[in-house]
Amino acid sequence: MATASRFSLHRYANPAQFERLAGAIMPWSTGLAVLLLGSGLYFGLFDSPPDYQQGDSVRIMYVHVPAAIMSEMVYYMMAAAAAAGIIWKHALADVFVKAAAPLGAIFTLICLVAGSLWGRPTWGAYWVWDARLTSELILFFLYLGYIALVDAFDDPQRGLKFGAIWVLVGVVDLPIIKFSVYWWNSLHQTSSLFAKGGPSIATGMLIPLLLMIGGFAFFFVSVVLLRVDSELLARRIQAWRTAAGEG
Repeated sequence: MATASRFSLHRYANPAQFERLAGAIMPWSTGLAVLLLGSGLYFGLFDSPPDYQQGDSVRIMYVHVPAAIMSEMVYYMMAAAAAAGIIWKHALADVFVKAAAPLGAIFTLICLVAGSLWGRPTWGAYWVWDARLTSELILFFLYLGYIALVDAFDDPQRGLKFGAIWVLVGVVDLPIIKFSVYWWNSLHQTSSLFAKGGPSIATGMLIPLLLMIGGFAFFFVSVVLLRVDSELLARRIQAWRTAAGEG
């Protein structure tokens, strides 16, 4: 079973195979992203009830929570790809990590900004050095650190190698983000979406929230596939230029 799974992964390490797969996926993921984000924003902003304590400010949740989830999920995927690149020399692993990093940084920035806007009416301050907020800020710097590191070497492959190690070391921050509200006294509430016994959010809020999470996820799929495709094209052009120069 493990051998078959590994064979399947290496099959799509072939750039031509990957590009065919990406070309088939992107129209569907883009259409779903537009549909889910449009419907999620409509229901979240105009058709969901206000919170009994926070009022209409709770609507920031429909951007903040999906961005927070994606900020962590993208890093998990980057770490998995970095490990695949180091262990199995997967040809597209480093390309994916490089393509995903700016998107993860954007999701994290959206999470932090939306969280600050939500924190002002809820906590009375835009920012507090709460454990979850601080660890999410560290995640943002991990993304920026990777982006800077891969471009810091004259040899691109060396930069990608050190970047992969950086990503794997940074994984330690993810459980801190997840469990910080349980390990330390925190102003940040515990999860209402992934609570034991199921979500503890009213259905009128849960549906648009799930739509937005799905929209963010499919948006990521479309853009990361486009970025990987662009990186592969740039590498081919560079290879052609190098070959022409040597000729």
